[in-house]
Amino acid sequence: MKNALLIGGSRGLGLALVDEHLSRGWQVTATVRSRSEQLESLRDSAAGRLAIERLDVNDRPQLLSLSQRLQGDAFDLLFLNAGILIGGATPLEDVPDDDVASIFFTNAINPVRIADALADNVTDGGMIVFMSSVLGSIGTNEDGRAELYRASKAALNSLIRSFRARHTERDITVLAMHPGVVRTDMGGPDAPLDIATSVRGVADVIENRWANGGQAFVDYRNQIIPW
Repeated sequence: MKNALLIGGSRGLGLALVDEHLSRGWQVTATVRSRSEQLESLRDSAAGRLAIERLDVNDRPQLLSLSQRLQGDAFDLLFLNAGILIGGATPLEDVPDDDVASIFFTNAINPVRIADALADNVTDGGMIVFMSSVLGSIGTNEDGRAELYRASKAALNSLIRSFRARHTERDITVLAMHPGVVRTDMGGPDAPLDIATSVRGVADVIENRWANGGQAFVDYRNQIIPW
C-alpha cells in the first residue's frame, strides 16, 4: 500500500485528491489549516487509512512541529497543494504590498520550504508534486492576465527546478502539476473542468510517471507544458 502526504486537503481539489487516492487504495495523511468536517467524514469512512494533521503553510513553527511529529514516517508521495488567488485583474500598482507578499509566500516560497523540510520523509523512488498552473508558464504568457498570480506560479516553477537541482542525489520524481481550469472557489463556476475529472487525471499522471525520475511540468492529461 502506497503512502501519501498531501499538504492542503481540507476542501476543493485537495479534498478531492485525498478521496481519489483513498479510492485507489492509498494510505493518506492530509494537512489542514483549520478543521474540515468533510475531511473528517472521509477519515471516519476510510478504515484507518486517513490521518489528519494541522499545518498553516505560512506558519514556520507549525511546519517544524509537523516535521518533528512525522520524523521516521515514510511517504511514497508528497503533494503540495497550497495556493491562493489575489489581485485578479487589478493593476499591480493598486495591489497592496501585504497582498503581494502573501501570494508569493503562499504560492511560491513556502511550498518549497515545506518540501525541503519533509524531503527526507519521501522514499527512494517516490514523488514530490507541486500544484502549479499553466499560468506559471513564461513561454505561453501572451495575454498578461492575472499577472500577479502568474508571477507567483512562475516563481514557484523556478524554485521547483532549483529544488530538484539541490536534490540531484535523490532517486525521486518531481512534478509541477497544472490541474486544469477547474470549477472551484478559485476557478469559478464557469470553469470548463469539473473537480472529479481533474483529480482523476492528476492521479493518473502520478501513476504513469511513477519512478521516472527527473522533473517535468505537466497538466492533468500528462501533456508537457513549456516552463
